Amino acid sequence: MPYNNSRRPSFRGQSSRGNSSGYFGGRSNNSRRGKTKERIDVSRFIRATKPQEQEVYVPANSFADFAIEAVLHQNLAARGYQVPSPIQDQSIPHGLAGKSVVGIANTGTGKTAAFGIPLLDRLIKNQTDAALVVAPTRELAQQIEDEFRNIGGGSKIRAALLIGGSPMGPQLRDLRNNPRIVIGTPGRIKDHIERHTLKLAGFNVVVLDEVDRMLDMGFINDMRTILSQLADNRQSYFFSATLDHKVKALIDSFASEYVTISVKTGDTADSVEQDIIAFSGKDDKIEKLHDTLIDPSTVKAIVFHETKHGAERLSDELVARGFKADAIHGGRSQGQRQRALSRFKKNEVNILVATDVAARGIDVIDITHVINYSLPQTYDDYVHRIGRAGRAGRTGKALTFVEKSAR
Repeated sequence: MPYNNSRRPSFRGQSSRGNSSGYFGGRSNNSRRGKTKERIDVSRFIRATKPQEQEVYVPANSFADFAIEAVLHQNLAARGYQVPSPIQDQSIPHGLAGKSVVGIANTGTGKTAAFGIPLLDRLIKNQTDAALVVAPTRELAQQIEDEFRNIGGGSKIRAALLIGGSPMGPQLRDLRNNPRIVIGTPGRIKDHIERHTLKLAGFNVVVLDEVDRMLDMGFINDMRTILSQLADNRQSYFFSATLDHKVKALIDSFASEYVTISVKTGDTADSVEQDIIAFSGKDDKIEKLHDTLIDPSTVKAIVFHETKHGAERLSDELVARGFKADAIHGGRSQGQRQRALSRFKKNEVNILVATDVAARGIDVIDITHVINYSLPQTYDDYVHRIGRAGRAGRTGKALTFVEKSAR
């Protein structure tokens, strides 16, 4: 459907249209695609916050300075956009100039607008151009769709949201309308390619958001398949929190020339106080969780559990104990997941029990605590989990449950 300010448009295929629980085109949410569990020294779960002395960033531009279409200026002004963040300030001019951009920045620094503004401006000015945006999870894909709708309202650009957990029918109808923006997750996009319902040869702008997360989740082959279908002459945006050799190798294989913008300010974990909670047995574990959650400092918490069934049971147990809790995992329909996340954002519940994959892409800035009720698979997973707290200049706390015999 087109972006239109007169009403809130909803992409077909969102949660209100169906309740399939498949993830990434029917793949199980808990699949780690062969990833083995890493033995982590529990001492790595204990760390004080590391205050960062950051220089005050002085932007070279204001949003009003950017040479973009009037409708975009109007939408940005209506939303109070005045001073761009560092990644926006440095990336947007290159994007508007038609250059490919590799952006390295912490989560929660305004990356969506950094690629969204020049992308939407290009599509408004060039009616034959089309863009593909790929995100690792449905939640992040929907957040990008929301931001694009806000920035591009009134542009009448047709778009489609292709994510798992939503029925194919409405997505097929959107695709038949020849959308000029397709936003989706790798598995569902690949499903449509294989069904011949999505042809990407005419798409000459591509965005891969959270590239490192997609590689970590095992989507390298899906991404290669998707990128190989695009127009040869294209503008590319690759955004990632890290630029290791795997990420760089993928980028180099699909973009010969690009500008690299790095505004990463340090490890996300630096702003999070980290400690462990030692327990003995199942009963002791749940009681210590109860005590942690009733502590006045625990204002808003995300609790990680290893499995979707365990997350559901734990959420039910917390509700039975009088807590305002909900769960988000691959066993829930997309509608249920969206409602749980919405309730959490609106503080209708202050505890969200989640599995790793379901929580990727969740951007809620006021989480005070991350609680690892189950140990993470790897230390990278641990860092990603605790990065849900201590966002947007805040400090947070991460607590990891460790059985006494495992210490």
